[in-house]
Amino acid sequence: MVRLPGDKSISHRYAMLGAIAEGRTTIRGFSSAADCSSTLECLRALGVAIEQEGEAVSIGGAGLGGLQAPRQVLDAGNSGSTIRMLSGILAGQDSRATITGDASLRRRPMRRIIEPLCQMGAEIRARDGQYAPREIRGGRLRPIHYRLPVPSAQIKTAVLFAGLFAEGITTVEEELKTRDHTELALAELGAEITVRGSAVQVSGRRPLRGKEFRVPGDLSSAAFFLVAALLVPQSNLHLENVGLNPTRAALLDLLVGWGADVRVSNVESLAGELIGDLHVSGGPVEGGAIGPELVPGLIDELPVLAVLGAHSQQGLRISGAQELRVKESDRIATVAENLRRMGAQVSELPDGLEVPGRQRLRGARLDSFGDHRIAMAFSVAALAAEGESVIVGADAAQVSFPEFYDTLERVVQG
Repeated sequence: MVRLPGDKSISHRYAMLGAIAEGRTTIRGFSSAADCSSTLECLRALGVAIEQEGEAVSIGGAGLGGLQAPRQVLDAGNSGSTIRMLSGILAGQDSRATITGDASLRRRPMRRIIEPLCQMGAEIRARDGQYAPREIRGGRLRPIHYRLPVPSAQIKTAVLFAGLFAEGITTVEEELKTRDHTELALAELGAEITVRGSAVQVSGRRPLRGKEFRVPGDLSSAAFFLVAALLVPQSNLHLENVGLNPTRAALLDLLVGWGADVRVSNVESLAGELIGDLHVSGGPVEGGAIGPELVPGLIDELPVLAVLGAHSQQGLRISGAQELRVKESDRIATVAENLRRMGAQVSELPDGLEVPGRQRLRGARLDSFGDHRIAMAFSVAALAAEGESVIVGADAAQVSFPEFYDTLERVVQG
């Protein structure tokens, strides 16, 4: 039995919305990820009263207009979720704030966040027009109708968060459906939010009400253990209380479609989020193609799926995933590099990868490249490889899953 840490994406959103709600928000099962700690520290710097005891976080909501001007630069650490989504809230404050992050985050382009917030009336200055540090002068915002240029739940969230402070209705339209944790959380906190087809609308200047939440286990973290179990013959693994939000369940659909023995049980709904148990048994999978229409729902799982692809019957082709180039590392390049170090054949594409199947990986000296998902994906690859592997920078996993190696060791030892 494996119990996973709380979902990182949901934890960020509950904390940020709790900070601008009225009354107290209690979050149980809050993610232990360093990224989510960065969000809490930024909120504290904005004057939000936060108490934390283990996985329980209590937030004294400041209301829509109650955040304080920070006395220091806000530090998002390595968290793209923090800097992107919190920018939507900062845009609605009648104050000035500067937000930055670590060296990796400062290399990640942010123009896609800056442009819609400026359209709404925020004044934003960034290094070279798009990189952190980023100074945001907020104030009275106007609603917009914004069509996402690329599928991105974080851009959608930033605009919807800013829309909470605008006079009127803000609409975000997306071509491909992205994860909907923000819409569900806003509805639970009493926002006037409507989802019609591909459009999400939120009414501004309506107070939010704090409440109690329980965060499901992180499905993106579960992906590493699902793949590990599939790679190791005769495995049987049970994962408890995992988030099964349909906008995140593309991973399960894909694995079952490839012939994996993955079963779901004990499904229930909590604050609009589905939660349940997963059981997976080891065995071969077919592999196949992941195209642009599937990429938004699998973006975090693609590195470990590339590892599974090398062991699959047909191999794996990923296309339409150019967004991987601007993650914590260039994940197309870093996945290809580590697979080659393990003796695998792999072709790097501008927007993806081709990984032939039925390959036997061998132990090697691997590199996380400072990227948590690369560290964890190739820990799973090393588990199924012939010989010993060493992963340089393995502690990058702390960013999203501090307990990863302890949990993996317990699973391996049975």
